[in-house]
Amino acid sequence: MEQAAGECWVVGVDVGGSGLRVGAAPAGRPVDPAAVRTVGSAAAARVSASAGGQDARALLDRLLPALDALVAGLPDGARIGTVAVGATGMALLGRDLAARLPGPLARATGARRLVLAGDSVTAYVGALGAAAGVVVAGGTGLVAIGLRPGGGWCRADGWGQLLGDCGGGAWIGRAGLEAALRAQDGRDGGSPVLLAAAERHYGPVAGLPAALQPRPDRAALLAEFAPAVVAAAEEGCPVAAGLLRRAGEEIAATATAAATATGRAEPRLALTGGLFRFEPLRRATLDALAVRLPGARPGPPDGPPLLGALRLAVAAPAAVGAVPVGGAGTAVPDFPWPLDPPLLTVLDLPDGPDLAPAEDGPRRP
Repeated sequence: MEQAAGECWVVGVDVGGSGLRVGAAPAGRPVDPAAVRTVGSAAAARVSASAGGQDARALLDRLLPALDALVAGLPDGARIGTVAVGATGMALLGRDLAARLPGPLARATGARRLVLAGDSVTAYVGALGAAAGVVVAGGTGLVAIGLRPGGGWCRADGWGQLLGDCGGGAWIGRAGLEAALRAQDGRDGGSPVLLAAAERHYGPVAGLPAALQPRPDRAALLAEFAPAVVAAAEEGCPVAAGLLRRAGEEIAATATAAATATGRAEPRLALTGGLFRFEPLRRATLDALAVRLPGARPGPPDGPPLLGALRLAVAAPAAVGAVPVGGAGTAVPDFPWPLDPPLLTVLDLPDGPDLAPAEDGPRRP
């Protein structure tokens, strides 16, 4: 149903390791997934990272056209009040995004408020809302995040493809490729099935090092091989099946660490992200959780990280003590989730020609 002309909307952006998703929903009410308008797909963008963090320019090059298309599809006269961006690596490598996103996003949308969050936070908020519990977000990477009963985030893993993300898509893909190369060499632990799959997907395996190592998006390229590992396991490859069991054990260990940090022995727990659409891995994870964290109460997530970004955007006006651009942080007790820059930050964008022209933002003509 069309919303009234002039109504305020919010925009959510989910930037994962393998793509970008953008959606809009009416402001001032709980987000109804049926009312969310989206544009683009997971394949729309891969955003690279450097030593300084996520590449803001690469993200903006893909995000701004998607925002233009999204805004063009809103009702006549609609305005954007808040934009919330959840991005992979924000908690660890988000300096470039935090410094360079506010101005372009304000100019593109007319928004007066910006929420910047790690993708673990948007995954949590999309899965559990403001309820206390633990969420495991699995995609290219892997992180568990918990919300303590008294407030405060606690995270486990999410250290990135080089140092962690154990059990995630890139981890599984890399382990599968290692098994393929072991088979190529005739070493123990090799899998001829995975070797054949690697050659179908990447070409001759002798070229893998040169093809993967220089790429800034190598984590996403490694994760592309995870479905082949799952398929091999389903076809009876014992090496692939063993890799999925190991991945499930790693994921359960990460979830247990986050649950322990929350101080809850019987936490609500949700598995979210594209990784858990693979039923063999989901089963392996739940089996390992039953041993490591028997009191956990697994349940389906409310929705994906994009829903979390939209929920954050809808709630952002309550953050009346939000941090102005370039300002210092303050506590915001009425905001449903703990502000913890750079993991979760709310910015009130000031007036001025360098950011946005009008307090309520431009209306569609």
